[in-house]
Amino acid sequence: MLPNDRRIIVAPEALAAVAADRIALLIEQAVTRHGRATVALSGGATPRAVYRRLALHHLPWEKVEIYFGDERAVLPGDPESNYRMARETLLDAVPIPPIHVHRMPAERPDRDAAAAEYAAQLPEQFDLIVLGIGEDGHTASLFPGSTVLGETRHQVVAVTGPKAPHQRLTMTPPVIASALTVMVLASGSAKAKAVAQALEGPGRPVDCPAQLARQGIWILDHAAASGLRRKPST
Repeated sequence: MLPNDRRIIVAPEALAAVAADRIALLIEQAVTRHGRATVALSGGATPRAVYRRLALHHLPWEKVEIYFGDERAVLPGDPESNYRMARETLLDAVPIPPIHVHRMPAERPDRDAAAAEYAAQLPEQFDLIVLGIGEDGHTASLFPGSTVLGETRHQVVAVTGPKAPHQRLTMTPPVIASALTVMVLASGSAKAKAVAQALEGPGRPVDCPAQLARQGIWILDHAAASGLRRKPST
């Protein structure tokens, strides 16, 4: 995918507003299309402001099903929990039925069983998966060099990450590949090198797992886009 593709969006002002508006539109389109919207959320720093902005949208939340792309092996109230971040910034602020929020129980002692049970809850195809990108090019909890990048049978697996908390659950490449829309959010100059590798580097997801989302919608701020050789239009 070339960096002047219309799917690479450099936010002219606040990334949060641009991303939230696009997510809201995709949710509305999914509900119109088949009566519900299935969305997998990302953790990390960048989505916080996006989710707060999304909470201001008047959407048919009763028709939205929320899942998570990955989760650390911590309790749901832990500051490291992706679920806690999403709950505090979005889920507690909108009228979404609690039964429609599918938390990834990564803290369970038998993480393989937890992964299998979570996989059984997933829709056949997500309407939207929201992802981030790490400075090392990882996305969800799919890290460079991980054997999980070659996974073809399982939708959710237990993994060990390089940073604490090390133990995690993550969705696998086939889930990302099958989604109707994948959106990647990235902000800050520290992400610029990884963004450039993901969008312009040789196609080797084993080295840069975020390339799994190369054909998705990338919403960047100017700093995160600064490493691209061909600059997208704003």
